[in-house]
Amino acid sequence: MKTTDLWMSRQAATELLGVRQQTLYAYVSRGLIRTRPDATDPRRSSYSKYDIQALVERKRGSRRRTDIATGAIAWGEPVLESAISTVRDGQLIFRGREAAELANRATLEEAAAVLWQCEVPDAATIARDAARAVSVKAASAKARAFDYLAAMANTQPPSYGRSETLQQTDAWALLYGFADTLAGETTSGLIHQRLASAWGLDARGADIVRRALVLIADHELNASTFAVRVAASTGASLAASALAGFCALSGPLHGQASARALVLLDRIVSADDAKSYIRALVERGEPFLGFSHPLYPLGDIRAINLLRALKAGPRWMRALRLAEKETGVLANVDMALAVMTRELNLIDEAPFVLFAVGRMTGWLAHAMEQRQTGRLIRPRARYVGM
Repeated sequence: MKTTDLWMSRQAATELLGVRQQTLYAYVSRGLIRTRPDATDPRRSSYSKYDIQALVERKRGSRRRTDIATGAIAWGEPVLESAISTVRDGQLIFRGREAAELANRATLEEAAAVLWQCEVPDAATIARDAARAVSVKAASAKARAFDYLAAMANTQPPSYGRSETLQQTDAWALLYGFADTLAGETTSGLIHQRLASAWGLDARGADIVRRALVLIADHELNASTFAVRVAASTGASLAASALAGFCALSGPLHGQASARALVLLDRIVSADDAKSYIRALVERGEPFLGFSHPLYPLGDIRAINLLRALKAGPRWMRALRLAEKETGVLANVDMALAVMTRELNLIDEAPFVLFAVGRMTGWLAHAMEQRQTGRLIRPRARYVGM
């Protein structure tokens, strides 16, 4: 994504907002819209597309107090403070660092160290922590993960009153055990290398796995992360908090979104007339899974970064670009994971495994941050019954 794509002219800004220039200037003076000198004429100003889009969304419908409270649960106003991650100007930020830039070179362990504000453990510690994986024999990765987290939640001590250092020790053990459990085997090396070994990937494939894990590591206060924080606020163990998050992730509208995108990708590729197939879906009003994201109106930076590095073959990319052209919306990270799965010839469970292992780092970061606040999350309900 070009930097210039994030800014717009004064005329375009007033037209999108439906206001006069004076009102636009008032928004700027109140700090609601950021500006910068125009790249072609320093005497003029450019205006942030994201700030303007946020104002457009805010102006739609009533903004009474109860409406704001209701909207906060669905892509609305923030409901709690966090220093872990945010989406800003089209970029996913991990503690002040762009996740896309971090993904160019960092391992998941290094991303975890950023999110947890600690050091990456040495090889001996990694080997010890990985050995803590619980032996489970369930056939599917999801079933193994449920068994593993339930077993760990039953034995790991509560986080309440536990020092930051001990919580980080618990977190490393949980991350490695979880990764090996989902991979279905215990090997050696860093997490992306372990998954690559389980899936029979070469060095290129392993590096793509590394990149995907980092990009998925955290994403603000999504459904599973909020579940983690609610559990952690009670003083529950990190494993119990992660189990709460995994329960939320298992739903078809969250962690299974990539599996649904994979089905759509396969159907487009196998259709006799892909364009007609896509148009028929649109005309029937069926959900177009794997495309668009409310936080990225100009394109999901995670998908952009992953697809650029993947350089998938024409079979998959033609299908993806055709879908984007016919719908007018861009692929999100779920579709990028689907393309990655087919390009690298991974098992169909791979997107879910990648999502779960990568996001575990974010869950643990949020669980530890929530415990540091010492607050119980206890929202009120707006009663609408008799």
